[in-house]
Amino acid sequence: MKQTQREQPQRDREKPGPRRPRVSLSTIARAAGVSISTVSRIANGQLNRANPQTVARVQALLETTGYRPDNIGRSLRHGRSRIVAMLAPNLTNPAMAAIASATETALREAGYVMILCDTHDEPALQDEYLAAMRSQSVEGYVVVSGLATAMLEAFVEGGEPVVFVGRRPALRGRPAPFVGIDNRGAGAMAADHLLERGLRRFGLIHSATSSSAIEERVAGFRARLAERGVPASAIGTGMSLELQHLFAGYAATRQLVEAGGWPEGLFAVSDLMAYGAYRLAREAGIHVPRDCVIVGIDDNILNAWIAPWLSSVHVPYESFGTAILAQLRARWEGRGGGDALLPYRLVARADDACE
Repeated sequence: MKQTQREQPQRDREKPGPRRPRVSLSTIARAAGVSISTVSRIANGQLNRANPQTVARVQALLETTGYRPDNIGRSLRHGRSRIVAMLAPNLTNPAMAAIASATETALREAGYVMILCDTHDEPALQDEYLAAMRSQSVEGYVVVSGLATAMLEAFVEGGEPVVFVGRRPALRGRPAPFVGIDNRGAGAMAADHLLERGLRRFGLIHSATSSSAIEERVAGFRARLAERGVPASAIGTGMSLELQHLFAGYAATRQLVEAGGWPEGLFAVSDLMAYGAYRLAREAGIHVPRDCVIVGIDDNILNAWIAPWLSSVHVPYESFGTAILAQLRARWEGRGGGDALLPYRLVARADDACE
C-alpha cells in the first residue's frame, strides 16, 4: 500500500534512535583519574569518602555519559535483593501508617527498598502476600499485627528472617524477633490514670479479634484495678466483631452502655476505638471528660490536633523503624533477635476546657 507524504515523516519520528553504548566504571575512572572503587562509591551515593572536587568531577562524567548503577546485576552476583516486605493490616489506621513510615525510612537509609502489603486482617490474604514476596526473593519480612497461619508458622520454622511488630501471633513453633511495647504494662498505666482521678465506675472496650496486644492490654488494666481494690462488679465491658477499630469502638461502647450505663472512666485499647466511643458520647449528650474520662493507647499524631479530650499511652512508633532494622540484621547474621520492648508514657490531655 502506497504511503502518503504525511504518514512517512510521522513513522520516521517514531523510529528509535541509536542506543547509547553502556558505559563501564573503568571508563569513567580513567577519564576522572581515580580508582574504580571511588567511582562506584560516588555512583551509589557515598560522597563522604572523596574530596568535593573529585565528587564533582565524577558526578559530571556520570551525568554526561548516562551511567546508571546495575543494581539488578549486583544483587544477583551477591545473592541479595535488598528488598524487605512489610505486611500490615488496615493502613488507614494512623498507628499502622506511622510504623510503615518509620520502617521505610530506616530501611531506605540502610540501602534497602520496602514493599508494603495491606493484609486487611485476613489470614488468606496474609498468606497470599507471604507467598508472593517469597517469589520475589525478599531478604526479610516485617509482619505487623500478624495472624497465626500454617504458612506463617512454616516461615518461622524454616528460618526465614521474620520480625513481628505490635502483636505476636500464637504460633506453636519457635518464637521470632518482636518489636513493640509491654502491652500489659500499658494497660496498667491506663488504669492508674483513671484511678488517680478518683473515679469508681469503670468500663473497657475492645474488639473481639484474638490478638496478643489486645489481650495483654485488657489483662493489665483489669489486674491493676484489682490490685487497687476495685471489685469486678465495678468494671463493665463492651466488645465488637468489627475489624476497623473506629467502628468497633462505637459498637463496643454502645453494648457497654446498654448493659450498665455510662462509666465514669473508660479504657479503649486503641485511640481509634476511643474516637468511636467519643462519637457515641456526643450523640448521647455525654460530656467528655466531665461526665466520662476516656483513655486510650497509641497517642497517634492526630490526638494533638483533634482530640484534646483524650489521654493516651504514647507508643513511640517513630522509633520502631530503627528497632525493626536491628532485629532484621540480627536474623541476617544468624542471631536470635529476641524482644525489643520500647519505652512508653502516658500523655494526659483530658481537661475540662474541652467542649
